[in-house]
Amino acid sequence: MSAARRIGPGVLLLAALGGTARVVGATTPLNPLIVAIALGAFVAASVGVPQWATPGVDRHKLVLEVGIVLLGAQLTVEQLTSTGPAVVGLAVGVVAVGVLFVELVGRWAGIESRTRSLLAAGASVCGVSAIIAVAGSIDSDEADISYAAGTVLLFDAVTLVAFPAVGSLLGIPDRTFGIWAGLSLFSTGPTTAVGFAVSETAGQWATVTKLVRNTLIGILAVAYAIYYSSGERRTGAGAIWHQFPKFLVGFLIVALVVNLGTVDSATRAVLGRISDWLFAFAFVGLGVELNPRRLRATGIRPLAVVLAQFLTVSLLALGAVRLLV
Repeated sequence: MSAARRIGPGVLLLAALGGTARVVGATTPLNPLIVAIALGAFVAASVGVPQWATPGVDRHKLVLEVGIVLLGAQLTVEQLTSTGPAVVGLAVGVVAVGVLFVELVGRWAGIESRTRSLLAAGASVCGVSAIIAVAGSIDSDEADISYAAGTVLLFDAVTLVAFPAVGSLLGIPDRTFGIWAGLSLFSTGPTTAVGFAVSETAGQWATVTKLVRNTLIGILAVAYAIYYSSGERRTGAGAIWHQFPKFLVGFLIVALVVNLGTVDSATRAVLGRISDWLFAFAFVGLGVELNPRRLRATGIRPLAVVLAQFLTVSLLALGAVRLLV
């Protein structure tokens, strides 16, 4: 009961603002998820999140993860067999190219080794989550983590607005756009938001593609641990599992159960609606997190290197998706 009293008010705040966003989305041409992010950012930037609501609002990442797990009910075997292998190959290629780009160009730009590696992980795999995972395997200090996280959060905020506009300007088909977003953007939340801002199809493919990239977090963390190894750091299976995005396992289990024919279409539709509502709640929290007052100061060199990586990878990814998918 004490835990419920502690997080309950903040969760109710997410629900109230998320519900408002859904109503606005149903009565206007605006996408409810973008409205949810805007409401969260407005509250955080104007009056701030009250102390009594902070513990519950901070649970928005868990709400997002549950929504993604339930999204697995919308994934069909036909979708996986037709596009899945190509998406896996593209995701591996994007991560490899992204990491090498930041490491090589960052070294040339004079960025310190561990900061460079954190930037490479965050930009290439899954944003701040990858930064934290790799930081734990290479003994980075808090300043390096904050520096890299601030850079990634800044790009999350910008691409959240810019990417749907670019996709619309180029007239990219929904599925192609979703896969492109999943291969290009840094963090899972903004990637999902960008996809669903375009369409349901784009949102599903953006999320699935991003989750494929996220699975590489353990491999990258181990690779960096070996590279920086001093014989003292943990690189065993327990350490990998601790950092692994576990909601991916739930997503795959739900997708497997649904595709075995044990769930009827009506239940799948209900799970889809629940997922939509959870996304609205979670994206309010995402808006709070993208509040400019919470972005740490970053220097010009890491911003320039990450911008160059983002433009290079996203352009290569778009060409590859159009060619292979």
